[in-house]
Amino acid sequence: MVKVTTGTGDDGYTGLLGNQRVAKYDSRPDTFGVIDEATSFLGMARAQIANQEYNDLILHTQKDLYVLMAELATLPENADKIGMRITADHVKWLEDKEEYLKQQTEIPNKFIIPGGSVEGAALDVARTVIRRAERLAVKLYHDGQIVNPELLRYLNRLSDFIFILARVIEIPKGNSEIAG
Repeated sequence: MVKVTTGTGDDGYTGLLGNQRVAKYDSRPDTFGVIDEATSFLGMARAQIANQEYNDLILHTQKDLYVLMAELATLPENADKIGMRITADHVKWLEDKEEYLKQQTEIPNKFIIPGGSVEGAALDVARTVIRRAERLAVKLYHDGQIVNPELLRYLNRLSDFIFILARVIEIPKGNSEIAG
């Protein structure tokens, strides 16, 4: 049986992939913690969406986010040992799926108020959490703590992808409210 409680974090420190330990409030665990939060909100959305194709798209992104969290939890000098990295292929997959989804509905060029459906609202919460994670990751990148620009591109595209998916779910049902 897997041991869930290890007690190693009781002192306020957590381990990165490799041997280093950092404070739980350090910018790395803060960032991958926000990604973990986004993954959970995506799971909440997935649990409520009946369309299997959309569920599969969300599950795919959740799996990618685990790769992204592993990359964030790995210092650059240990990256080759861990071997988990967001690549241009991950970004391309998102871009391709965005284009596919945009063909399924017309998205108005106005602000859309979240909450047109439970599924769309869950996706919109996930999207805003992803945006927060992106801001934290950009700081890590600008501070030289992460070196992979594809990670930033992935988070930026992911929030767009999730926005589009929420609209694909809500707009055909007439469940989107436009601001203003």
